[in-house]
Amino acid sequence: MSFAQDVKNEIVQKKLTRPCCVVAASYGIACFSRFFDARGVVLQTESGSVAQFAKRVFHLAGVEGQLTSKERPSGPVYEFKVDQPDQVQKMLELFHCSPDQISLRIDPSLLRCKQCAAAFVSAAFVCCGTMTDPSKEYNLEFLSNRHNLARDLEGILAEHEFRPHRTLRKGVNVVYIKASEQIEELLAFMGAGSAAMEIMNHKVIKELRNKTNRLTNCETANMDKTATANVQVVRAINYLKENDAFDALSEPLRQAAQLRLDWPELSLAQLAEKSETPISKSGLSHRLKKIERLALDMQQRRANG
Repeated sequence: MSFAQDVKNEIVQKKLTRPCCVVAASYGIACFSRFFDARGVVLQTESGSVAQFAKRVFHLAGVEGQLTSKERPSGPVYEFKVDQPDQVQKMLELFHCSPDQISLRIDPSLLRCKQCAAAFVSAAFVCCGTMTDPSKEYNLEFLSNRHNLARDLEGILAEHEFRPHRTLRKGVNVVYIKASEQIEELLAFMGAGSAAMEIMNHKVIKELRNKTNRLTNCETANMDKTATANVQVVRAINYLKENDAFDALSEPLRQAAQLRLDWPELSLAQLAEKSETPISKSGLSHRLKKIERLALDMQQRRANG
């Protein structure tokens, strides 16, 4: 089951108690169903729970509809429709529509309170909404073939301090939100609090994973840097030995050189701990760098003849 379907299943479980919110929810279903005109309403969905939700909400609003299903190779399609003339008349009166002129705009007078707006938006989402799995990316969308409805829905979301965007994709109007915090708030607004919490959990996991990767990359880079530095010092020591210059080093430098030869893989801090004579990490670093400079000076003198 997809994350979007999980969201819809959570939404349809919530109970609508206020009569005005019942009207708003049934109006949202009608506006974003496949058909809504003087002949009635037809909602088609692959989710049985969404179809049952539509039937239940219209029943609470005093309008009766029929629920049927059709089998397809890919799975059943459920259809809720209101097409009986007397029920269509009740529905049109409920939504302040006349049979000869059904507006393709959202009537704000049917959204009487903040809960009405939430009921309307949540009903719209179960009919035409979709959402990407938050483990992959953040994207919540409402799809509609009706330009004015999409524009009005964008306005409703904006009025409630969401920041939606609208575009046209292959002839379909898309109202979408990509910011994870906005999606979390919208899901909670629509009654899908568990889904909102799941997104928060995904964000925490992503942040921890990214932090772990950054630390790992940093540690790897430091290890590579240490290994390179160690190899350079060992080469310098061996060069001095090959050219009979090692024994001419002072005792502290010879001790530092021997430590590096004995423990080529250790970091400076670990190498300092191996010294029989107490020495700090910076002191040891200074001696090894001096050995490198001596070897480099010898190479340059020989190169210059």
